Amino acid sequence: GSQHQTGLTPSLLKMFEPRDPPPFYPPAPVKRPPQYTGIAQYVGNFVEPGDPEYQPPVTRAETKPEKKVRIAAAKAEEAATKLKEDVESWDPHKMADPTSDPYKTLFVARINYDTSESKLKREFEEFGPIKSIKLIKDKKREPRGYAFVEYTNTRDMKNAFKMSDGRKIDGRRVLVDVERGRTVPNWRPRRLGGGLGTSRLAAVKEPESSARLDTAGGGEDRSRGADRDRERDRERDRDRDRDRRRDDYGGDRERESERRDRDRERDGKRDRDERRDRDREGGEKRDRDDKEKRDRDHDGEDRDKDRERKRSRRDGEKDRDRDREHRHKDRDGDRDRKERKHKDKDKDRDRERRHEEDKDKVEPKGEPKGEEREEGEAIPGEMNDQAMVPEQAA
Repeated sequence: GSQHQTGLTPSLLKMFEPRDPPPFYPPAPVKRPPQYTGIAQYVGNFVEPGDPEYQPPVTRAETKPEKKVRIAAAKAEEAATKLKEDVESWDPHKMADPTSDPYKTLFVARINYDTSESKLKREFEEFGPIKSIKLIKDKKREPRGYAFVEYTNTRDMKNAFKMSDGRKIDGRRVLVDVERGRTVPNWRPRRLGGGLGTSRLAAVKEPESSARLDTAGGGEDRSRGADRDRERDRERDRDRDRDRRRDDYGGDRERESERRDRDRERDGKRDRDERRDRDREGGEKRDRDDKEKRDRDHDGEDRDKDRERKRSRRDGEKDRDRDREHRHKDRDGDRDRKERKHKDKDKDRDRERRHEEDKDKVEPKGEPKGEEREEGEAIPGEMNDQAMVPEQAA
């Protein structure tokens, strides 16, 4: 086969082949909007101001605070309606699992949610034998924080009522009261708008409960309009009696608990004082150490300065001694040069004098003159001059 002019192989040429042209599709049909008509045919169906369905037009929009007030009022109205229904439907005598005798039943509130029935039984059976304990739970089987403890006899319930109020169980102080739902007429629990408030010693709404507690199941109803002063005196006497019985029966435990609390508080205070003292001593020690360090640094700086001054003084003395020695050496050198110069002058004068003396000597008779002397014989004067040449050179 013939090769392509570019020299590419068929497999590579396929990569550069053009794609097929896109298929042709007809344009989509255009949807026309519906035709609008008038409302003249519906005018007769409009509501007129005289019709019951007529509502006047809104002239002003509702603001956010007004909306909140309206919603709160609607919720309050709904809650009041529900509360009214619950009050009408509530009947303590028709409870699902009530105790057998309400006059032997003790109401315990503000219980820790982790407290079990066995723990409640251990705490309250010291006042007498317990017949049953009802720990109230919600629909999810979670405790609601209150229970009903039924004793075998009324005397034990009275003792528990007087002595166990305010006892701490699992870290919480419980509130103890008699059962008022089946003993006090028209009584309502707190969730239905009733109750005594924060404590059983608050303003008592139903004074008949004390009378029923004293009669211990006699069933006699007292009048709701009993004298409040007499009820207050009775409450005061009950408090004194409760304190006295607490000292007799459960005072040891309470005193032991209070003593432990005081010991823990005292130990905590002692530990805080010790830590404060240690911190103060540590701060003072650090201050002393810093001061000593600063003193040492200052003394070290002073010593360094003294050493530096002594070193500079020694160096100055050495420099002065060296300069003095150099000056002495220079003076000695000048003296030696002068002496050598004088010696050289003396030598020169001596040499000149000897030379002059040799010239002035008279030659002896019969001796040939200088030019008639034999070769090799030296003239006395010349010989002395040749002998003096090395001396001069030296």
